[in-house]
Amino acid sequence: MKIELKNICKKYEETEAVRDVSLTIEDGEMMALLGPSGCGKSTLLRMIAGLIEVTYGNIFFDERDVTNLACQKRNTSMVFQSYALFPHMNVYENIAFGLKVRKYSKKLIVQKVEEMLEKVELSGVGNRKVQELSGGQRQRVALARALITEPDILLFDEPLSNLDEKLRVSMRQSIRKLQQKLGITSIYVTHDQEEAMSIADRITVMNRGEILQTDTPDRIYRNPKNDFVAEFVGQTNFFEIAGSGILILGRDINFESSETERLAMIRPENIYFAGDKDAGEEGIVTFKEELGIITRYQIDISGKEIRIDVLSSKTQDSYNIGERVYVSFDKENIVTVDKI
Repeated sequence: MKIELKNICKKYEETEAVRDVSLTIEDGEMMALLGPSGCGKSTLLRMIAGLIEVTYGNIFFDERDVTNLACQKRNTSMVFQSYALFPHMNVYENIAFGLKVRKYSKKLIVQKVEEMLEKVELSGVGNRKVQELSGGQRQRVALARALITEPDILLFDEPLSNLDEKLRVSMRQSIRKLQQKLGITSIYVTHDQEEAMSIADRITVMNRGEILQTDTPDRIYRNPKNDFVAEFVGQTNFFEIAGSGILILGRDINFESSETERLAMIRPENIYFAGDKDAGEEGIVTFKEELGIITRYQIDISGKEIRIDVLSSKTQDSYNIGERVYVSFDKENIVTVDKI
């Protein structure tokens, strides 16, 4: 099912939690809403679900205007951060709840619950109490309960925030595989850029109630529209542009003139260590982090801190804090972004 938001706004007295948001989520697409806490992403999700009233604007499911439709008539399901499972019910009863409300036959309920338990890899645990389950298992139960009523739209409100890192990676992979297999249009709210990049077909970056950019994960990372998006989805180095030219790490770079204030941006993995002063700009190592697959350096070049990420390797030269180094880059790795 296609979702279309047109000029959506949510006001609480004088505060605009969501400001003039227009967005289209295609049929079968997984869209991530990414942004810091309080940026409006969960408010937007709950308006789509019908849990919060829209101040103005319209929400369409396919061609149907559902702006004022009750939440129980929208055929959406939501998976919450807190799981929202019924503690007095076992796993089977939690998953079956939506079917019982819809007055499915007992035989059909048993069949559907068993099928869903298998889909979320929880076969054999139907009689267990939810309190006996791990965090990951509880989230699978919550996902099964959301899916069993066959919703047109699946909504995720930071569902993995309570899980440890290893379990979060495993669960997001499971969610993504299941969503792709079932082809359900889904919206996934998160403040974690890695989670958004890994799970979504497209990402919408929000801040202060507004959409700053909607694009594929790769383009969001490599071609951010502004400095906020660039910083929110990864480490970066910014350089002020004066007029149409700039000196970056000892090299004169020219840009097309623009009426908007812009910055030049280079990701840390696109700056590298050069062999000598003829091949790069001189600097001093001020900080070093070993992060497994990469080593992250901070280099002071004429008073400006530059970040560099290099793949950790036995053959890769390693530099220590206080050591003199030379750094350079390829011109094609520079991207210009608006300054906001």
